[in-house]
Amino acid sequence: MKAFYIVEPFKLEMREIDKPKLKSSEDVLVQVMRGGICGSDMHNYHGVSSGIAYPLIAGHEMAGKVVEVGENAKDFAPGDHVIMNPVIACGECYPCSIGRENVCENLKARGAHHDGCFSEFIVINRNRLHKISKEISWDIAALVEPFTIAGHSTSLANVHEGDVVYIAGAGPIGICIAMVCKMLGATVIISDLVQERLDLAKIQGADFIVNSNMNSVEQVLMDNDLHGITVAIDAAGVPEIFVSFFDLVLPAGRIVSLGFSDKPVPFKQVQITKKELSIFGSRLSANQFPRVIEWFEKGLIDPRPLISNIFDFDDAAKAIEEVDKNPSTNCKVLLKFKD
Repeated sequence: MKAFYIVEPFKLEMREIDKPKLKSSEDVLVQVMRGGICGSDMHNYHGVSSGIAYPLIAGHEMAGKVVEVGENAKDFAPGDHVIMNPVIACGECYPCSIGRENVCENLKARGAHHDGCFSEFIVINRNRLHKISKEISWDIAALVEPFTIAGHSTSLANVHEGDVVYIAGAGPIGICIAMVCKMLGATVIISDLVQERLDLAKIQGADFIVNSNMNSVEQVLMDNDLHGITVAIDAAGVPEIFVSFFDLVLPAGRIVSLGFSDKPVPFKQVQITKKELSIFGSRLSANQFPRVIEWFEKGLIDPRPLISNIFDFDDAAKAIEEVDKNPSTNCKVLLKFKD
């Protein structure tokens, strides 16, 4: 079968490898139908992520069809449509014991520390799979995973009707977060430096867009008689933006960081304590797949406008190059393995 590798930074290769076989009674063999290219795949391609196991089969956003099931995986059957959770957790450490496997002390993730899903077939443990209705197209099903990131961050912040949410960063995850916030009944302000991304966010329901080259969140609040921000979410990964939230949000506000920068930044403890702010780090997702699949199946979220390009799997290298050259005009790029 074919598998698409990041051999080392900036080196891509399609290889012929053996079709995988079930190794345990809980394994499931899945034929991959669609794969989504994520920003983390691009980081791996650029060599800026830590702990990456090169050479690496790329990809962690996947929708596929069950081909074969192990003896203890009978809750799945050949022909089922499934989504993969890319988190591989130990199940024994403290975070795992409280349902927070996304921050497992021994965390591995497919497409990063372990081979991913950009291959024609993949073997996955049954506890990493979730069924999705066959009525959902493969293109849409492949977008479940990025929406679990949005579901997790908004769940941590308890976003609800009446909130005014400010999202810094209108990349794919930022736009997914904006769509979830709107579904939950919040007013959404989103900022970026790239107008094309902001335009897409507006089409997808953002109430107010802020091109930081020309405007400010504070000005939007004043111009629209908004009392203030109740939830601020950093989807840009810029430490200076995160620190600015302390002054921006209202007392009892919630702040969420999805960034991985290790750059130290100054802040004053009083900014947090005086307002009694709640601050959350949000990594991957925990317990979000069933929730997001339900949103998709009920039509509460329509992710189709996020798809900017679909490439045949054989052209995976061209797809990576397209995202690399035109990040501002490509939101979600999919790989099509089979019709």
